Amino acid sequence: MNPLARRYRLTLVSLVLVGTVGCDQATKQLAISQLRDEPTRSFLGGLLRLTFAENPGAFLSLGGNLPQSVRFWLFSAAVGVLLLGTLAYLVMSRRLEPLQSVALALIVGGGLSNWFDRLVNDGRVVDFLNLGIGSLRTGIFNVADVALMLGAGLLILAGRRANNPEERQGDATGSSR
Repeated sequence: MNPLARRYRLTLVSLVLVGTVGCDQATKQLAISQLRDEPTRSFLGGLLRLTFAENPGAFLSLGGNLPQSVRFWLFSAAVGVLLLGTLAYLVMSRRLEPLQSVALALIVGGGLSNWFDRLVNDGRVVDFLNLGIGSLRTGIFNVADVALMLGAGLLILAGRRANNPEERQGDATGSSR
């Protein structure tokens, strides 16, 4: 990879990381100051609800009932090592396409922000967003979770594109399907 392309990729990755962590932490601080100890706020006919929650587990509180010491080793120590390894790969790899770089940066950014929450909030992550219609609703989540899911989706898309020579050929020639 030439130095200009590497610099461009590192700048892009840095912007995505800082933007993801910054947006997530800012919205969590707003949730703490505006939603804690307050009733749920509904918007768009109940499609969007803002409600304060502290999640001791992973996605959708998975593992939240585990003993605190197990949660620490699983969600703080192991996740920290995984994030560090993924960040190192993201920064050092010479084989990542731009879409893969953005996808991994979103995943690392979301993971870092939730990991930071765990470190400063006694193992808990602040969640405050809830979507749904009537009783059909998502779990309560945050901006970091959105970044994680978006990154995972983009990573899947990048993998599909890498395995489909027609799409890669179309990208190279500037044509579309």
